[in-house]
Amino acid sequence: MKYKDWLGEWLEFYVKPTTKERTYKKYIYQVKKYITPPLGGFGIDGLTAAELQKFSASLMEQGLAASTINSVMAVLKTSLKVAAQNGITDKFSNECVSRQKVRGKQSDCFSKDEQKKIENYIIASRNTKPNLIGILLCLYTGLRIGELLALTWDDIDFVKGTLTVNKSCRDCWNGKSYVKEIDSPKTQSSNRVIPIPQQIISYLDAEKNRSKCVFVVCGKTEFGAEVRSYQRTFENLLKKLRIPHKGFHAMRHTFATRALECGMDVKTLSEILGHQNANITLQLYAHSLMEHKIEMMNKVGKLLN
Repeated sequence: MKYKDWLGEWLEFYVKPTTKERTYKKYIYQVKKYITPPLGGFGIDGLTAAELQKFSASLMEQGLAASTINSVMAVLKTSLKVAAQNGITDKFSNECVSRQKVRGKQSDCFSKDEQKKIENYIIASRNTKPNLIGILLCLYTGLRIGELLALTWDDIDFVKGTLTVNKSCRDCWNGKSYVKEIDSPKTQSSNRVIPIPQQIISYLDAEKNRSKCVFVVCGKTEFGAEVRSYQRTFENLLKKLRIPHKGFHAMRHTFATRALECGMDVKTLSEILGHQNANITLQLYAHSLMEHKIEMMNKVGKLLN
């Protein structure tokens, strides 16, 4: 059997019925763009460890990021693993190709002065630019942009002062344009209840009373703001305030950094962010703990006096 024929069967009968639509589409894209052109003509038993390692190296030569290469290789290896499980090939070992090393990078966040400038502008202009309340909410809950734009007023309990994350959204191409598509959250641990700081509740309550949209962040249609549109709103805000550009996700990192600076324990922060475990939080924000470590060490040092 040609590998391209098996890939078609694998995508249709093994991936499509068991994964989210967006995951299925992502796999199709990776197969068509990266895997089928160089490897599709091979017989499935001809994909030796040497050939797969050459393929991995060729992706690196194209200048792809290590994370992208590893994602493509994961699709390839999963397809061959399923083939082996079904007796279509017996030559595949999941350890036959080494992973590319992904360099960790420090999470980007706003300084306290930059954050205060953003907050002051949002509060001052909340009557004329109500949609900016979503940015303030992200700064104090760590929501991902997809979670924020899928959030409806029914997800907020004003009595208990909590919000429930039970869905997310993304922009999806329908063949003519990008439309907002709502789906389940990123992972099972992303389903969570987040306490909202009391200081934010009053702003949300005022906005709900005048909002005519079911979504917390409104858009041009009844389905609320779309991801790319709201990203542009955020970019324009930074330009207006003359704050160096950072991606929308920087607000999630800013929330996590401020929370650690305030003394929030990593386990609590991990649950609020929706991470699968506290180790992920530690790996992402170890640098944020350094200032706290220095402060604690200086307190210990005072014993010398």
